[in-house]
Amino acid sequence: MSLYTRIIGTGAFLPEQVLTNQELEVMLDTSDEWIRERTGIRERHIVAEGECCSRLAEVASRRALADADIDPATIDFIVVATTTPDQVFPSAACFLQQRLGIRDCCAFDIVAGCTGFIYALGVVDQFIRTGSIRRALVVGAEILSYIVDWQDRDTAVLFGDGAGAVVVEAGPEPGILSSHLHADGTYTDILQVPGGVGDRKRDPYIEMRGNELFKVAVTTLSDVVEETLRANDMQNSELDWLVPHQANLRILQAVARRLKLPLDRVVVTVDEHANTSSASIPLAFDVAVRDGRIRRGETVLMEAFGGGITWGSVLLVY
Repeated sequence: MSLYTRIIGTGAFLPEQVLTNQELEVMLDTSDEWIRERTGIRERHIVAEGECCSRLAEVASRRALADADIDPATIDFIVVATTTPDQVFPSAACFLQQRLGIRDCCAFDIVAGCTGFIYALGVVDQFIRTGSIRRALVVGAEILSYIVDWQDRDTAVLFGDGAGAVVVEAGPEPGILSSHLHADGTYTDILQVPGGVGDRKRDPYIEMRGNELFKVAVTTLSDVVEETLRANDMQNSELDWLVPHQANLRILQAVARRLKLPLDRVVVTVDEHANTSSASIPLAFDVAVRDGRIRRGETVLMEAFGGGITWGSVLLVY
């Protein structure tokens, strides 16, 4: 009997503090009109001082576990996608495991930039398909405000904090149909946080070459969607929903145009929380599930692009 990875619960969390475009006008040489026109973003959520990644992940995870109506003790696999963990080590996944009171299950982080949640789902799917695990918690959580240079207009307007989570389990009914994961390290310098262990000479802030990134993002995202459809012998018209990484409204619109998908079939939440990197897809998915847009039995394509560069997709039946 074939095993599928099915999403049985979703959850999300955005910090209480909201930073609007109007407030950024006071801090930077920018305007609400400029930000909206180029990104579609009107606000972002920012953590309170001292708040950590695993705390955001915990709230989102508890909501997903409650939605699935399961005991956390039944989770036998935890993966957290993040670029902003609590510490270098232990992993944010181990801190999350501690917060949830779960003992003796596999727990680790995935660092794949904004594609992290897609990578995490793809990895978990392989473990479930082989029968190695039965139930998993997959989380994307980021505190990007810690690595944003708030004097840099080009990046400060783009990013926010948040977390999203899903509970998945093995079952005979179709769930994840395929995952497609890619990376090309020749583009490492178009989106990065320089410095690291042993290198304290460079500021640990996000650096981005926006124009180049936009072109590569639109091309790779369009290509991976077409790859996914070919692999599943599907047409664009058979997709119920596209849930993309919420990076920039212009990128989402460009990908939709290339795929000839109407925007009313694309879940867009970037205006409410900006780019939350690996958290953005589970955040958007949770919103669309809870407001009734995405329903059981519908086909959903998730896709993302991020630093590395990395990109990928997951096609699933919800």
